[in-house]
Amino acid sequence: MPTCNETNINPARFLLAGIPGLEADGPWISIPFCSMYLIAILGNSLILFVIKTQQNLHQPMYLFLSMLSVTDLGFSVSTLPTMLSVFLFNTREIGIDVCLTQLFFIHTFSVMESSVLVAMAFDRFVAICHPLRYASTLTRARIGNIGLAIIIRGIGLHIPAVILLKRWPYIKIKPLSYSYCLHQDVMKMACADTTPSSFYGLFILFFSLGLDSVLIVLSYIMILQTVLSITSWPERVKALNTCVSHICVILLFYTPLISLSMIHRFKKQPLPLSQIFLSYLHLLFPPVLNPIVYSIKTKEIRKRIMKIFQNYSTNRLQWGH
Repeated sequence: MPTCNETNINPARFLLAGIPGLEADGPWISIPFCSMYLIAILGNSLILFVIKTQQNLHQPMYLFLSMLSVTDLGFSVSTLPTMLSVFLFNTREIGIDVCLTQLFFIHTFSVMESSVLVAMAFDRFVAICHPLRYASTLTRARIGNIGLAIIIRGIGLHIPAVILLKRWPYIKIKPLSYSYCLHQDVMKMACADTTPSSFYGLFILFFSLGLDSVLIVLSYIMILQTVLSITSWPERVKALNTCVSHICVILLFYTPLISLSMIHRFKKQPLPLSQIFLSYLHLLFPPVLNPIVYSIKTKEIRKRIMKIFQNYSTNRLQWGH
């Protein structure tokens, strides 16, 4: 815990960090970051546009996919401003209120994305294990209620966390570990006993990501049992193929997160670059790759996207003549 006195505490301002040893290369590093953000925003916006404009895609699977795209967009927009300010403009100072607002949205969208992945696992479970009850179970009203519950859960869990962090005194200028604000990082900067914030952070972790991962695993255990009971091998492959995109998205979301936890847990002196690299992977890869995975693996979305680009190319040729 930092030592503080009355001359160096609130109003707090933190210093955002870049990549150790590469501070001078910030403008060059911003190019791949900007490219990834652009791909994430365009890709998820395209998924939302396709689902919204195609009446035949207004089905539970695609409605949950649209929720995933919304959370990915929120994830990207939450981290984009400070990352660009650090790498492109070398502006590192951030006020405590702005920092707390950013960490609220980052953690809220992270929990929301995890909740959406659970809802998508439930969708696959009902579709494969109880196909005759699929339409009656996942009605439009029930999907809307699931979406509302996801929003309430994400926001409700993190409002108390921000309130607790807001109460602590902080050193005026203190460097953070990343180019964005996270709960654990800000908490370490407080000049007070942050045990309540620490315990509440653990509660959020176990009640959200921990519980969600267990529910997803249980869903796929029951899905696998049902698939193995199918006598026809082609039918087994067809059933499992409907889960491939969702499994890829789960791995993209949880693998960097679990790897980070393992580094923190077993490495007493973790390599800074590996830790920072995994942290950026966790923030950037899901929003960038999720729409790509679903565009490749989902025939209806792939066909509609190809049609959009074909129409665009045709219109350009017509205008050119």
